[in-house]
Amino acid sequence: MSATLLAGISRTTEPQSMLRRFLAADALVTGANGLAYSVASGPLGRLLGVDGTLLLVLGLLLTAYAAGVGMLAVRPRPPQLAVTLVVDINIVWSVLGVVALALWLEPTAVGAAWTVLQALAVAGFAVLQWSALRAAATA
Repeated sequence: MSATLLAGISRTTEPQSMLRRFLAADALVTGANGLAYSVASGPLGRLLGVDGTLLLVLGLLLTAYAAGVGMLAVRPRPPQLAVTLVVDINIVWSVLGVVALALWLEPTAVGAAWTVLQALAVAGFAVLQWSALRAAATA
C-alpha cells in the first residue's frame, strides 16, 4: 500500500501515528462489537441466526482483545512483535469467520452478510496495520 494512501486514510504522514491510529480504530470497532455481542447476545443471536451463548463468549473475547489492542494504540511506539501478533490474529479471525460460515454456521441472511462484512473489515484492519508497521520500521 502506498505511503500516500496510508497518509490519506490515517490523516498523518508520521508512520508511528498511522500505526497507532489504525490500532485505535481496530480497538474501538472490535470493542463496540464485543460489547454488543456481550450485552445483547440473545437478540443479536436471533437476528443473525447464531447461538446466543456463542455470541456471548465471542463478545467477551472480543472485548478483552480490544482492550489489549487499545493498550498498544496508546503506546508511543507499539512493539513490532505485538503488532505483528495483532495482524496475525486479525487474519486468522477473518479466515475463520468465512470458514465457519461455509462449514458450520447456519445464519440468517443478515447473519451471513454480517459475517462476510466483519471478515472484510477485520482483514482491512490487518492490511492497514501491516502496511503502517512496515512504514514505521523503515522510517
